Amino acid sequence: MVSPLWFICCIIPFVSSFNAEQSKLSSHFVLVGEPIAISCQIAKVPTLYSDSNLTWYRNGSDTPITTETHSRIHQRDNLLWFIPATLEDSGLYECNIRNSNSSDKEYIHLNVFKNNDGLCFNGETMYKQKVFMSIGGKITCPDMEYFNDENNTAPEIQWYKECKPGFLEDNRFLSSKHDIYLMINNVTMHDKGNYTCQKTYTYMGIQHNVSRSIYVDIEEGPKKTPPVFIFPKNHSIEVELGSHVIMDCSISSSISTLNPYWQVNDMDVYIFDDTYKEEFYEKPSQEGGYIIGSRFNISTVESKDYSLKFFCRVLHPYGQAIAYVVLKHPAPNIQGYLIGGLVSLVFVIVVAVFVYKLLKIDIVLWYRNSCHPFLSKKVSDGKIYDAYVLYPKNRVSCLYSPDIFALKILPEVLERQCGYNLFIFGRDDLPGQAVVNVIDEKINESRRVIIVLVPESSCYSVLEDTSEQQLAVYNALIRDGIKVILIELDKIKDYTHMPESIKYIKQKHGAIRWKGDFTERSHSASTKFWKNVRYQMPPRQTVSPSELQLLPPAFNSQHTITLQR
Repeated sequence: MVSPLWFICCIIPFVSSFNAEQSKLSSHFVLVGEPIAISCQIAKVPTLYSDSNLTWYRNGSDTPITTETHSRIHQRDNLLWFIPATLEDSGLYECNIRNSNSSDKEYIHLNVFKNNDGLCFNGETMYKQKVFMSIGGKITCPDMEYFNDENNTAPEIQWYKECKPGFLEDNRFLSSKHDIYLMINNVTMHDKGNYTCQKTYTYMGIQHNVSRSIYVDIEEGPKKTPPVFIFPKNHSIEVELGSHVIMDCSISSSISTLNPYWQVNDMDVYIFDDTYKEEFYEKPSQEGGYIIGSRFNISTVESKDYSLKFFCRVLHPYGQAIAYVVLKHPAPNIQGYLIGGLVSLVFVIVVAVFVYKLLKIDIVLWYRNSCHPFLSKKVSDGKIYDAYVLYPKNRVSCLYSPDIFALKILPEVLERQCGYNLFIFGRDDLPGQAVVNVIDEKINESRRVIIVLVPESSCYSVLEDTSEQQLAVYNALIRDGIKVILIELDKIKDYTHMPESIKYIKQKHGAIRWKGDFTERSHSASTKFWKNVRYQMPPRQTVSPSELQLLPPAFNSQHTITLQR
């Protein structure tokens, strides 16, 4: 006696297996004597079944269906072909797909039928479609994608209504010869009925008819709002030549029976160019309606595509909605040029600043010699002297003689070579003049004050004339705001014992150190030291005759009448 427990354990897996297989069962039907190509749906998921082998079987047979293309029933391009189908072909077929990791199968039921007596269709094997009254619609000749000519062009399609031709003479019906769509404008209830589309398919030199029968139902247009285009919106998009472009003709609608489609030059895109691909999709919207669209795929953008308008059309209860998109070349990317230009500009500025800092003195001196005489205003500032020279006068000798520098070297370069006008106390003052008055007057008539410094350790006696120094610095810094130039005849390491005014000038303007010798040989104004002194000096001025009369006799006897700036 069979145990009930054993029966349950055995039958449940069988039922589960049967249900799993039944869930992958699909049906196809074909008119006897016509070809059909059946695809395996599970093979359309390449990410799951990459590098796999697909084999077709007739149900109950372990022998794969042949791949010999001369055979009436054969496997080609993973499709199961019947060219043509006979009544005996009706039955169950198995699509088996395997790879190194897994396997799967799908069952397809094929029904080969005859037309009803005296008719060109079978009432039980018809496609059903609907259009809306008064506005228009579109009938589609389905499942024709595998029956193109050997050069991949679509043959002409013939349309029949109730098995009779000639209804296309009505101007409300529009269809191109190669178009799988039949457009109907101003639909009426009389347009309801059975439609048949037919074309020829040539294989191995033999022509076969391929037909589809559609029952078209007419409905009143629902009182809903017109669809809204999400994309396109009569605009242009930038795409690179040779790039891959995917565009969605996407609409938002409250009804799901709309069918948007792409056209170019009043032709469906796949007819205009067989490299264009189009697929339809539909999904629920978060607002409660539907997002319906047709995805348009251009595998490689060519030059001709930039001159076209790609129209998305959709028929709805209120008429026809149209939107388009245009491809255009992307605008030149100036970001790189801007960045490069900005970097170059910054580089030029940095280099210019560096060069200016390095050659600032030479540039200023060149400008004074070349351009300043032509650009400067011919207005006197009331000054007679370019500089008042203040130097320590010592009773005993120093290692570095300020007398030789102030009375010999400085006039040699600045006056004779450069044309400056200097006032040197002890050389240019008149005997018997009060020191304080001379200093006050001559500093007021000078544009600069030059103070010559020597280290205290280099002299054998303390420098005198500190009153002259203090008065000169006071007049220069406080009263008149004259720039002071410090010249060190040797490196002064410590300014501790220097007057506060000298410390202040050193800290603010620095000092120029003399590194030459004290011989009376000619000194050149083009050396670095003298360039620094000339840079600190003002541009040379022209002394007017009236001002020249105010100069002391000693000066008039040693200098030319006109001193160039």
